Amino acid sequence: MDILKRILLVVFVALGTAAIAQNFEQTQAAFLKSYELEYGGEYSKAINVLKDVYNEESYEINLRLGWLTYLSGLFNESMPYYQKSILLKPMSIEARLGIVNPAAAMGNWTQVEKYYKEILEIDPENSTVNYRMGVIYYGREDFTTAFKYLEKVVNHYPFDYDGVIMLAWTNYKLGKFREARVLFQKALLIKPGDKSATEGLGLIK
Repeated sequence: MDILKRILLVVFVALGTAAIAQNFEQTQAAFLKSYELEYGGEYSKAINVLKDVYNEESYEINLRLGWLTYLSGLFNESMPYYQKSILLKPMSIEARLGIVNPAAAMGNWTQVEKYYKEILEIDPENSTVNYRMGVIYYGREDFTTAFKYLEKVVNHYPFDYDGVIMLAWTNYKLGKFREARVLFQKALLIKPGDKSATEGLGLIK
């Protein structure tokens, strides 16, 4: 009887392994096809290919479906896929960067800011998010808070135009004209003839 049990166990394990291998092959093929369709702009077909192999416990499938439904303009459908990805991988930064796209497209800036702050809790020095938060607060004319975020960006990327020009204007708005002048000049080294930096220097003069 023990021998029979062992034989059955081996058979079940073998069948399970074969099924897993087959599922992976199908999923891999679906991903490949979805990339091809995405590059061809056929987003709906790419979505359907992945839905055929959908597994709610797959972070990767949910993430891809979040992206593809966003590209298709299905913003309400995109959000739950990204939310599922975050539940599956709570420390994921990429899923949070993904979900802000449909949230922003729907004008849900509360959600955008929520996910950006979650990213900064995981990675306080994330330059992409610090820059975007700086731009958000600059737009609100909260220049003190904008400065806090943008200073981090420029500390990490001192020769990055976007960070430098935004920090230059933030300093200008705060009345820090000496610091603003230095940054406007730096922006002109990065991007000679830049209109924004030239305008800023003209205002200080």
